[in-house]
Amino acid sequence: MRRKIVLSAALTAVAVFGFAPVPVLANGDRVSVKDSYSPGTIVIRTGERRLYYFVGAGEAIRYPVGVGRAGMQWSGTASISGKYIEPAWSAPASIRRDYRSLPSVVPGGSSHNPMGAAAMTLSGGEYAIHGTNAPGSIGGFVSHGCIRMFNEDIMDLYSRVGVGTRVVVTR
Repeated sequence: MRRKIVLSAALTAVAVFGFAPVPVLANGDRVSVKDSYSPGTIVIRTGERRLYYFVGAGEAIRYPVGVGRAGMQWSGTASISGKYIEPAWSAPASIRRDYRSLPSVVPGGSSHNPMGAAAMTLSGGEYAIHGTNAPGSIGGFVSHGCIRMFNEDIMDLYSRVGVGTRVVVTR
């Protein structure tokens, strides 16, 4: 009976005072780095499965990511060419070959949409830095070349960068 009263009191406090659960925080850590990229540059180290967003000389925010599987990894320089919240997704031909039953378009916000909460497309190809509907894939070699982030992390990074941001991908 006492447990019921305590639970009832807690629920009443939530309703009356508007207490809400603490929001999920992004997983990015501020770290010191030896590289000397300009502030505002994104560097993805596929071997580490980490994305670094440079915020100052020798300082970056580091996020865990999922990267391309064996044979689907790439390296080079690109830039953010577009930014989208809950984008619809159409599988490129390279993915459609492996998954023939995919619908032509998966609506944004759908639990089946692999882009997650947001996506930032990269110049020069079919790749993007995006959220995911499979958070267990973060930290692995899992994609067809895109960079996957936890949804809270892509939203944090999305708020920090603009179209034109330089992206460097290394192995």
